[in-house]
Amino acid sequence: MAMQLGYTMMTEQAGPTDLVRHVVGAEEVGFDFAVSSDHFFPWLDEMGHSPNAWVTLGAAAQATSRIPLMTYVTCPTFRYHPAVVAQQAATLQLVSGGRFTLGLGAGENLNEHIVGGGWPGADVRQEAFVEAIQVIRELFDGGYVNFRGEHFDVESAKLWDLPDKRVPIGIAISGKQSAEIAGELGDVMIAVEPKGELGEMFEAAGGAGKPKVGQLPICYDTDKDAAVKRAHSLFRWFGLGWKVNAELPGPTAFDSASSFVTPDDVAESIPCGDDVDAVLEAAKEYADAGFTQLALVQIGGDEQQPFLEWTQRTLLPAWREAFGS
Repeated sequence: MAMQLGYTMMTEQAGPTDLVRHVVGAEEVGFDFAVSSDHFFPWLDEMGHSPNAWVTLGAAAQATSRIPLMTYVTCPTFRYHPAVVAQQAATLQLVSGGRFTLGLGAGENLNEHIVGGGWPGADVRQEAFVEAIQVIRELFDGGYVNFRGEHFDVESAKLWDLPDKRVPIGIAISGKQSAEIAGELGDVMIAVEPKGELGEMFEAAGGAGKPKVGQLPICYDTDKDAAVKRAHSLFRWFGLGWKVNAELPGPTAFDSASSFVTPDDVAESIPCGDDVDAVLEAAKEYADAGFTQLALVQIGGDEQQPFLEWTQRTLLPAWREAFGS
């Protein structure tokens, strides 16, 4: 099954000018698409960054010409009102020349606690998320929108600059409830685990034939030991699982929760080094699960250029042969 290769603008590990430079490089070496995280905090203090994703994506849209861009993902319920998200997305679609997809998710306490509204239970968050998607979709339809919901009100709002190409909406899923929301209200499925049942639930809820986008962290380095050390330093939180990651309030909590994760643990779950076959083997799990696109995360904000050069020279030819995109 064909599967496109994507690049991740990891806002938690690089500043805005570097992120733009990196995605320009990703376009030049031949990546099929690019995604960007949208955080207020990094996962760990060691990561050291968290610039505004929307400003950075606007700059990236102007600095690139071909590569599609996507938020992976924006939470439209706490830091941002959904009407503001809709306006940002419509504007980004215009300045990118129709290359943008709005990826949405229910968010993490890590980033959303800053507005002081507390962090409600998962069911309440999902209710608010559905309302937010409905608001965004109505604004994308054009005209004035009035909305009275349990969580959001919209008073006579209208997007004055709408693109000719409607912004596709991607929705992050992790189980049955979110898969049903995505199948009904989304144009794209987003998931970070290569589970075929997620795609099946998404398709059953109305997502048949729609793209499915995944994400895979790797740590390229010609020195495998250095790669493992860097991956442990910056990504030891990764294996905690979605239910934990959504609830923890800050980098210190992630540091504590991952304190017993060893470098060997990280090396078992994240391809480290320069073995292209290890990356392809991990990617194949997503292809086998029905994903149509997979964005790689190169761990290490200062390690992007060697990764891009290796991708052009070694990974991309092997990827095209393996996945035919």
